[in-house]
Parts: sequence; structure tokens; C-alpha cells
Amino acid sequence: MNRAKICGITETKDALDAAKYGAWAVGFIFHKKSKRFVGPYKAKKIIDALPPFVTPVGVFVDQKQGAVKEIAEFCNLRVLQFHGDETPDFCKRFSNYKIIKAFRVKEDFSVELVRPYKSIVSAFLFDAHSEQEKGGTGQTFNWKLIKDVKDFNVPIILSGGLNVQNVRAAIQEVNPYAVDVSSGVEESQGKKNPRLLEDFLNQLIIPLSR
Repeated sequence: MNRAKICGITETKDALDAAKYGAWAVGFIFHKKSKRFVGPYKAKKIIDALPPFVTPVGVFVDQKQGAVKEIAEFCNLRVLQFHGDETPDFCKRFSNYKIIKAFRVKEDFSVELVRPYKSIVSAFLFDAHSEQEKGGTGQTFNWKLIKDVKDFNVPIILSGGLNVQNVRAAIQEVNPYAVDVSSGVEESQGKKNPRLLEDFLNQLIIPLSR
């Protein structure tokens, strides 16, 4: 089975549904401008209810080091996703955590943007670029633009507009370590649809033809 991270979790039921249907990780967005923002107290309550085999991931966008560490410690996070313009030096300051560095991909994307992070982070996440949103736009991007990133031998998490209809094609083309979905399994912003969750995660169980 391919791994999946369900991002933009705001309710305990959605997190438990994701776990029940086989999610590898669930993401909590601590960026206040996000439509899927969740505060630390609510996030901690949801995280405390998770089964032990599901990884909670804190998602941050250009936030101060002290604020990130305070939330991470309070919520007992071990994986942090930096989804803004955080520098390699900033990422180095979180050596006690596994770091996912996100990159928003547009047509002039160069793998050289990724290179400085390759010995620092635990995984790269690639999402669609948008001038309006930092993520969760429901838009896909040209997957061929990231094909050379595999040469860095860093796990790849594929995000951006994935849903039940296209996730198998995405996996066949990119062969990522994991896929990341938010809006593609929602019935409204921040509210996951259990049927879509189940259908999406079932797509990762069926063997892919090579």
C-alpha cells in the first residue's frame, strides 16, 4: 500500500476516519491565514485521540522559530512541515524533529531550489503554486517538472489537486514515497467526507500496473 497524509484536519472524527481507512499521517495547519487553521489546544485534543501508528504532522508557514517550537512541544509533534519560504538555515534549527520541506511548483520550477535542503530535511513535499494560497488550492501541477528531484535520494511527498480520479495516475508517474490530500477528500473547507476518504485511500491499496 502506498502511504497517504490527510492534511487540513480540524475535527477528531475526520482524524479517526483517516486512521480507520489507512492513513499514514494527518496534518494540522497552524497558519492562521489558512481556511483550515486549527489552534494548538484543539489540535492537541485531536492528536491525543489518534491511534499510535498514525503520525501527526504540524504544518507551518513562515512562522517564528519560538512559536513553532512552542506549538510542537505542546502538541507533542515529532514531524514538522514547513510550507512557506523557510531557508535551509531555519530548517536546521529543528534538529530534534523530522522535517518536511514543501515547495510550490510552477512552470519555471528548478530542482536547484531544492538542492540546499537535501542533507537537512527528511522529505520534500511538492504542491501546486498559487499566488493566492500557500496550499490546499485543489490545483495540480506538471509532475514532470520534479522528475530530477529523485537524484537527491530524499523521499518525495506529492501534493496538489489529488483526488480519487487522479491519484493512481499520479503515483504511476511520480512514484512518490507518499501522497498528500486535503481538498480532494472534503465536503466543505476543513470538513472531510468519510466516503471520499475511504475511496481515496482504497485507491492506494489496489496494486498498480507497472
